[in-house]
Amino acid sequence: MSSIDAVREALTAAVGTLAALDFDALDPPERFEALELIETQQRRLTAIAHAGVARLEQFEGCRPVPITLADVLRISPREAKRRIRDAEQLAPRRALTGEPLPPLLPETSTAWHEGQLDAEHLRVIQKFFRDLPDHVPPTEIEKAETSLAEHAVNLRPDQLEKVAHRLALHLNPDGKFSDDDRARKRGFVWCGGQHIDGMSVGRLIADPELRSMLDAWFTKFAAPGICNPADQTPTITPTDEVAERDLRSHAQRQHDALTALVRGQLGDPKLGQHNGLPVTVIATATLQDIQSKTGHAVTASGTLLPIPDVIRMASHAYHYLALFDGADGQPLWLGRTKRIASADQRIMLYAKDRGCTRPGCDAPGYRCEVHHVDEWAHGGHTNIDKLTLACPPDHRLLEQGWKARKLANGDTEWIPPPQLPLVAGTNDFHHPERLLND
Repeated sequence: MSSIDAVREALTAAVGTLAALDFDALDPPERFEALELIETQQRRLTAIAHAGVARLEQFEGCRPVPITLADVLRISPREAKRRIRDAEQLAPRRALTGEPLPPLLPETSTAWHEGQLDAEHLRVIQKFFRDLPDHVPPTEIEKAETSLAEHAVNLRPDQLEKVAHRLALHLNPDGKFSDDDRARKRGFVWCGGQHIDGMSVGRLIADPELRSMLDAWFTKFAAPGICNPADQTPTITPTDEVAERDLRSHAQRQHDALTALVRGQLGDPKLGQHNGLPVTVIATATLQDIQSKTGHAVTASGTLLPIPDVIRMASHAYHYLALFDGADGQPLWLGRTKRIASADQRIMLYAKDRGCTRPGCDAPGYRCEVHHVDEWAHGGHTNIDKLTLACPPDHRLLEQGWKARKLANGDTEWIPPPQLPLVAGTNDFHHPERLLND
């Protein structure tokens, strides 16, 4: 115990010194460096704690290890079990005969104990192996674990997830899941009943077809200013002023776009009838509640609808129709005749860049703007080899010291301002296969 006391005193003193650090006295770049130091040491401490968890055992008077660990650390039993599972994969093992064995994830364990990985990195790697088919040879599994561990020390967890997904496709090119497998997996369920405020939480597992259709729908109908219930007269063709005053979050806009999608279908005679009634919302309320605009109506499914919502729903008498018209005959090269990229050029950028080209950005092409690498106002051309994609926030970075240029292979390199502790580079987030070409 004396050794533990010494460690406790030294660690407490070190943390106390760190807590006294004055971030305001540091230059802005140094603050990032300080946080990186803190993050690395936190990860090392987590790895040390996991090593201790791996050595826990039940003794006389001790409750099961997961429960005791949860009580001692004041964490949930679920979290305690998770830490035990993590420790089992990352800590050295012993065979039944007593000889030492390496961890189940040896390369990941090394990076983990060096403070290079956090829990999100570990989750990505664990999920990769959990979903891997049994027919993959052990030698390929070992190489995959080494590859993921090497990439994990340089990538964020969301970037690593892209690499892991692409690696899984390489190891299982024929596809682990059949149509029947996906059919059993897909679904949508409400997670419990309505909350006290009337809101509901659902869980959707979408197959590729539904995901692709929803993405296309959201591109149009979840844009700022469209289908906004806060507007006196919601519209699908908003002016710039209407779009600018839209204060909804991205998630709220997608919610309202789904509302518009379903509302546009309910009541359509083409849907036929259900139990002799139109396929629509059927709600019951009292006249007094309608007149006072208070209380709730009850739908035929048992959902409670606040009376103001019922009145608003009854006021809608229009439908939405999304028409897609092909850009037939549009020239691919516009030169300086137009500043705005043509539909053909945008499609080409979707195909090549796939999304925002700033390193690490995950914004897809649907949410990006076209950027002239050579500024159009300064004589640049609207040619496909001089255009790139940038999401609106990153597009504004190019007015704040960032620079972008085209490389010989057509990729876009972003160069940060000198005061930022970042290096110039291209974005592999949308192209994880580039990291697996070996």
